[in-house]
Amino acid sequence: MHFLDLTDARCDPDAAAYVVLPVPYEGTVTYRAGTADAPAAILAASTQVELYDEELHAAFAEAGVATHAPIAPADTPAEQMARVRRAAAAVLAAGQFPLALGGEHSITAPLVQACAAGGGPLSVLQIDAHADLRNTYDGTKYSHACVMRRVLEVADRICQVGVRSYSQEERDECPEQIARLVTPRQIADDPVWIDGVLARLGPRVYVTVDMDGFDPSVAPGVGTPEPGGLTWREATALLRRVCAERRVVGADIVEARPLGANHVTEFVAARLACKIIAYTQA
Repeated sequence: MHFLDLTDARCDPDAAAYVVLPVPYEGTVTYRAGTADAPAAILAASTQVELYDEELHAAFAEAGVATHAPIAPADTPAEQMARVRRAAAAVLAAGQFPLALGGEHSITAPLVQACAAGGGPLSVLQIDAHADLRNTYDGTKYSHACVMRRVLEVADRICQVGVRSYSQEERDECPEQIARLVTPRQIADDPVWIDGVLARLGPRVYVTVDMDGFDPSVAPGVGTPEPGGLTWREATALLRRVCAERRVVGADIVEARPLGANHVTEFVAARLACKIIAYTQA
């Protein structure tokens, strides 16, 4: 299935400006399984999204959006990360924008590695309920709970927005990063909070959105829902500013978990992917 149900020249993989990378992987999920089903569900939901952006008054799909074949799950987390990195590197080598659909959050690390290779300093904007800064979890450094610790190893800096849950281990081992969290309470109390986010980001940015960064009222279909998250308006206002004032070079949307007849979360994810495509052209 093609993202947005594009079947004409706009989905030509050799000419499209954007390439959607479905990654149906959940090899280290520790609570509610099902995120491996999210890429297909988001692709299906995208077929119902209008190709015209109501904010920007632009037909964003005209730039071309190709859909890569799903990246098959590997036998080990290490091999999975290698597969994701190779796929992203090929997209970047072709001068295209990689937009991955997970799957669990662990896939962000190899995507960031690919974007950071040879391109100069790279900042990462993370929207998430959880800090994901553990060094290892359940015996592996490739766990979804460790993804931002791995990102710290290659990124110039990261700005974590919406985090409202982290462990004492993360606080003790990454105190400076925890101190820089942009929490939902800060967002509510500070009318210029987006300025603070931008101040934490360099000129080149990678964006990762864990769907549990949203409040569960916006995105109920996630593995570990946390109350008190971002609204749609807060998240899109942030992304619009970041895309306008920084060079965003890649993105992912992860950790959606389809809930059967409730398709809200995958539709929100599909709309968010379209917003990223639109905002990076504005």
